[in-house]
Amino acid sequence: MERPIAQLPKAHLHLHFTGSMRHPTLVGLARERGVQLPQSLVAEWPPKLRATDERGWFRFQRLYDIARSVLRRPDDMYRLLLEAAEDERAAGSGWLEIQVDPGGYAARFDGLTATLELILDAARAAERDTGVGIGIMVAANRTKHPLDAKALARLAAQYAGRGVVAFGLNNDERRGRALDFEGAFRIARRAGLLSAPHGGELQGPRSVRECLDDLSADRIGHGVRAIEDPYLVERIATQETTLEVCPSSNVGLGVVEHMEHVPLRRLFDAGAPIALGTDDPLLFGPRLAEQYETARTVFGFTDPELAELARMSIRGSAAPDGLKKDLLAGVDAWLAAPPPESPGP
Repeated sequence: MERPIAQLPKAHLHLHFTGSMRHPTLVGLARERGVQLPQSLVAEWPPKLRATDERGWFRFQRLYDIARSVLRRPDDMYRLLLEAAEDERAAGSGWLEIQVDPGGYAARFDGLTATLELILDAARAAERDTGVGIGIMVAANRTKHPLDAKALARLAAQYAGRGVVAFGLNNDERRGRALDFEGAFRIARRAGLLSAPHGGELQGPRSVRECLDDLSADRIGHGVRAIEDPYLVERIATQETTLEVCPSSNVGLGVVEHMEHVPLRRLFDAGAPIALGTDDPLLFGPRLAEQYETARTVFGFTDPELAELARMSIRGSAAPDGLKKDLLAGVDAWLAAPPPESPGP
């Protein structure tokens, strides 16, 4: 038999703050707050999504904004991070990097700085309660002005070494090119933060190249469409730029039509470092362990290959060196242990 995925130590590097919420939590908080959820977030959950055109992306963003609206009190933020960490622990993840744009909550929690401090405090509490290490990625919204991104980068830089570990860039690639945000990422890099913009999801290889050239990306959120340019994939492998591949999200948003079309196997075989992620399980359904199960069942990854995926996620993370060492040792132990025996007839 195969080794249990949930016992494989790993790191989770691509999870959005609101999108990490458990579905029952969303439904319960909406009921308490008097928020009317659309049927696609209740009886028809997970919603049927497709974001390859502007209308589809608008619908995806609208559902996301509705979900964000139920988080109104500090206790809600503590609950979200605690439950996210509990889910990570259940999946075998020892390190989580969760990305958030504090601007999405600033009006509710007394401004950008107070919001980030609330999230950092909630992350520390979740760490204490679960044993899962948590780093915060402050992520700018590429549909907003680059000056907004610079303000977030300065804020993130102030908290480098105090819980903030990376700076990102998210939302619709078609509405903001990487070069426009170079100044913000320069500020973040000077503070020692990892550079982890989204790219190569809704746009092709050019989007990935711009993240590498203009933003000096250490990791790229998604990056799957790099596969369309073999030279770019070779560059990613050579530079050891980690791609945060989120298979369920790629299918859910229409980046590919079917799961078997996600280029996970091709990227892995080409030597690209990969960290499996979930993106927004609140809207797509499956969480981290299911992404590894998909690698096993859909793409034929063996246990040694799954172990290497886990190692790649740990190496590409901003986890403290001691924790990385412990997690990597745990991966080796998982692989060294014999798989469980098949039950008898």
